Parts: sequence; C-alpha cells; structure tokens
Amino acid sequence: MLPFEPAWITRLRHALTRMERMIAGSALLLLLALVFGQVLARNLFESSIPVADILSRYLVLYVTFFGAILAIEHQRHIKLDVIAICMTPAGLRLLMPPLYLISAAVCAVFAWAAMRFWYDDWQYIAEHLRWSSILALITPLGFSLLALHFLIGGLFRAAESDATT
Repeated sequence: MLPFEPAWITRLRHALTRMERMIAGSALLLLLALVFGQVLARNLFESSIPVADILSRYLVLYVTFFGAILAIEHQRHIKLDVIAICMTPAGLRLLMPPLYLISAAVCAVFAWAAMRFWYDDWQYIAEHLRWSSILALITPLGFSLLALHFLIGGLFRAAESDATT
C-alpha cells in the first residue's frame, strides 16, 4: 500500500465520480420517464413504445452498475457487519486494503469474461439489433470501473483513513 494518494489519482477519482453520478442520475431519470411513458401508452392508448422493454432492461443495468460504483467510492457498499462489529477500527483499516484488492481482481475477471461474452454477441447479432448490443457494453464497462475503484480504494483509501483518525 502506498503511503499517500498522488494528486493525479485524486483528480481521476473526482472526475470519475462526477461522470458516474451524472450517468447514474440520467439513467434513473430516463428509466422512470420511459416506464411511465410505457404505462401511459398501454393504459390510455392500448399500444406501447416499441423498444421500451429492451431500453428499460439496459437502463436498470446502468443504474445498478453506476450506483454500485458510487457506493464503493463513498464506502457505502455491502460489508459483513458481523465481522466489522467484532473488530477494532485499527483492525478494519488493516483488513480493508486486501479485501479491496481481492474485490478488484474478481471484478477484473468478470470484466474480461463480460467483454468476451459481449464480443461473441456482437459477432453474431443481427444488424438491426446492433444498437442493443452497444448498450450491452455496460456490463464489461461496469465491471472494469468497479475493478478500478476497488483498486484505487485498496491502494490509497487505507492511507487516507489513517490520516483522518
């Protein structure tokens, strides 16, 4: 673990967080508008928005991945509280970096597998459905960003916590 977070890492983290917050919020608003429009179209006009189901499926993934990324950045992700309650703050500070690095490795493997799956899908999908395959890039991109945030958290977050306590 490095003793300090370089300024360029801090700037990268803040820029990523701003972008991810905007994408998560936009995706959530678009999802709500799309689903609301779909409900209105079905109930009032007995029709539907043709691609609403596919779009809403992918928008849920966008909201999920970017929400998870923001949870990691703000250290609000799911933890095993049973273990955390039994440990001292100093013990938790020692335990968190290796757990973050393991999580980064797992997310990197998932990103690699998701990219292989996406590429296979891209090769065999019909031309008129390529737009949905482009939307599906959220899976490898989301896992890659999760891995990046876990990596940064594992390398620098503990040093930041030591300085504040």
